[in-house]
Amino acid sequence: MNNNQYVAIMAGGIGSRFWPVSRMAYPKQFLDILGTGRTLIQGTFDRFAKFIPVSNIYVVTSEEYRHIVAEQLPGVPAENILCEPSRKNTAPCIAYISFKLAALNPQGSLICAPADHIILDDTAFNKVCLEAMDFVVKHRALITLGIKPSHPNTGYGYIQFEQQPVSDNVYQVKTFTEKPNLEIARTFLQSGDFLWNAGIFVWQIKNIVEAFEKYLPEMSELFVTESATFNTPAEKEAINRIYPQCTNISIDYGIMEKADNVYIIPSSFGWSDLGTWNSAYDNMEHDYLGNAAAGRQIMVIDSTKCMVHVPNEKLVVLQGLDDFIVVDTKDVLLICKKEKEQEIKEYVAEVKRNKGDRFL
Repeated sequence: MNNNQYVAIMAGGIGSRFWPVSRMAYPKQFLDILGTGRTLIQGTFDRFAKFIPVSNIYVVTSEEYRHIVAEQLPGVPAENILCEPSRKNTAPCIAYISFKLAALNPQGSLICAPADHIILDDTAFNKVCLEAMDFVVKHRALITLGIKPSHPNTGYGYIQFEQQPVSDNVYQVKTFTEKPNLEIARTFLQSGDFLWNAGIFVWQIKNIVEAFEKYLPEMSELFVTESATFNTPAEKEAINRIYPQCTNISIDYGIMEKADNVYIIPSSFGWSDLGTWNSAYDNMEHDYLGNAAAGRQIMVIDSTKCMVHVPNEKLVVLQGLDDFIVVDTKDVLLICKKEKEQEIKEYVAEVKRNKGDRFL
């Protein structure tokens, strides 16, 4: 293993599209959504621990989740659990870990990855990550991993890339497109020069710091001003001063779409961002009628292609439903057509307006 290689696992989201199983107090990254015996963040940690020193694995999360991270990832040093005082999207999150590591090891390389993605082929994933880290050491490059699309998904962002590689399986990025409609997604798929944006990034620490200085100078200045406090007892107070002044912006909008040194590696490692119940359905075993069930006491009668997630101790009898999401918890029952899954966030907002935070 290489002590100049680091990982930041981003684990501060609330996973509202996985409501009602994912709640603000215990969101999806800390749940075993697929029934594998490991939570999503544990699976992410396990994957990186195979080729990155555990002492170099960091988790960026919210203060309210610190104890959950410590409980689920006992191998991660306590000082490697970084807590954001508020949710400000991925750019401030990545700035925090980047400027902190720049004070420790500016020659290091960093992978930034979400905590809640599914990757089925760890060997292929590890190989791509190491190839990316090798490339960024030799080039002033910001790399994003792209997934070869299997269908015209409208829930993913797309990245267009040049057809001639700059190195073995590394291509320069041309354009980013956020969640196109179905017709455009089909066009992208047919063209052959678009990939899904996996939201997994690889770069040298000094190069991402330089990108913040160039493309998000105000945010960069906030972190530079407090840089002497990083990796000291004064770091937490400094971050509490910085975050209220940070713009709420993603790393894609803030830097990747603007920079001229962005590259992509087309990848196939069984990836899903597991952002919705349909993506969970796609990654679960199906019965002969196409139903996917998480729960030990489920009886399905005359129902097809349903996604069912219920407590193990509860008997659920499902009759006459086709293409539905059925999710039951101790205080919420969700029954929703699968085609409406992108609207679950709107349902959660409506619940908040009508019922307050009790069911969130």
